[in-house]
Amino acid sequence: MVNNNFLGRFFLLALGLLLVGACGCTRQELKQTKEEVPAPTAQPQIEQKAVDVLNASSSRLASARTMKFTAVVFYESPSLPGPPLIYTTQSEVALQRPDKLRVITPGDGPASDFYYDGKTMVAYAPAENLVAIAEAPPTIDAALEAAYHNAAIYIPFSDVIVADPYKDIADGLTLAFYIGQSRVVGGTTTDMVAYETHGTFVQIWIGADDKLPRMARAVYRNDPVQLRHGVMFSDWQLNGDIPADVFEWPAVAAAKHIPFARPDMPLPPEVKSAVESGPFRSK
Repeated sequence: MVNNNFLGRFFLLALGLLLVGACGCTRQELKQTKEEVPAPTAQPQIEQKAVDVLNASSSRLASARTMKFTAVVFYESPSLPGPPLIYTTQSEVALQRPDKLRVITPGDGPASDFYYDGKTMVAYAPAENLVAIAEAPPTIDAALEAAYHNAAIYIPFSDVIVADPYKDIADGLTLAFYIGQSRVVGGTTTDMVAYETHGTFVQIWIGADDKLPRMARAVYRNDPVQLRHGVMFSDWQLNGDIPADVFEWPAVAAAKHIPFARPDMPLPPEVKSAVESGPFRSK
């Protein structure tokens, strides 16, 4: 039996010889031809169409009085064999501006719930029956920042729930370009945009008609192994009525109370740098 790998190598070699013969070029001539090809013309670093798509999505999100959606977050983590493993979480999010937020998050690791009602924020681990409670500032943005700085609680899709999503992008924007449209993400036609801000390179898919995000993928520039982080959005509901009890945390009298404080294990440096230069940077 003839080895398929041998056939594959033979085919590639034959193809290479065919291409060289077809152009009548020696290896040296090919090298010279490559060197003589002019460098591509520099493109604008920030394209207006990309900015327009990002701005339209930001305006739609910022103008919503209430918001509900599902976010499936996936992130890579190094493995002992070498190639990264993917872990996921799923968050059911409910928000009412300016001072109500609930994030219920089961995942591949421990589940966690986060509640905020304008005065108090609560982090609850249902499986371990642990709860941390702290006083909170009067807006969602300030509460998210306080939760991160005081207890290392980071909501990876916080960019879509802050008061002005585009401002956090624009403050550090160094690159933005429009890729085109997709008809396979989120069950709708989306505009694809890539941008870089605060050292994070992001590709995002935004609904062409409703201007709502459907998926985003990010790589931290300072990460030496370029691990990828992403989120998929679905079940968007904007400006609907949300019952007040949605934002009430469960009875925690029997739970073990722990300090609302940062854990011992820090975030990786490249993640910490990108997060703190973005939505949760020091004012």
